[in-house]
Amino acid sequence: MINIIKAEIKHAALIAQIGEKTFWESHGVSASKANITEFVIKKYTKETIEKELVNPNNLYYLIYYENKIAGFSKIVLNTPNGNIPFKNVTKLDRFYLLKAFYGQKLGQILFDFNVELSKKNQQKGIWLAVWVENKRAINFYQKAGFKVVGKYDFQISKTHLNPNHIMYLTY
Repeated sequence: MINIIKAEIKHAALIAQIGEKTFWESHGVSASKANITEFVIKKYTKETIEKELVNPNNLYYLIYYENKIAGFSKIVLNTPNGNIPFKNVTKLDRFYLLKAFYGQKLGQILFDFNVELSKKNQQKGIWLAVWVENKRAINFYQKAGFKVVGKYDFQISKTHLNPNHIMYLTY
């Protein structure tokens, strides 16, 4: 059974835990261990996630498979990007699935859920930034119809930036 629920404050520690684990799984080789550690210590704490959850612009959703947490997403409605000619577009800010759940089509189900939510909110499309070396994610997004529309340097630490593609899917 697959279940998607809107995250609440009580889920902050769980999101932080999954965020840290999946960031290491997908980006752990993108920078030094010290740089990745610096990033996850700053971005994936219960307190940091709680602050994001109380902001009504941040829409977090959790996906469960057979009553086990499998991953989460975060979208932000009406988030323009200089590479996209519309203001009313959604940013897919975080989209993480634990490796243990790969191959179950859960990523596609959570992705489709977010696209439908975006469309219901009269958005023109959805965009994201993805590390250029994350081939698995890039292939997933390209199969969904995303196009590379720009580039972005994602700051991992004070001393390390990762090159990212800006990808966009128009509705």
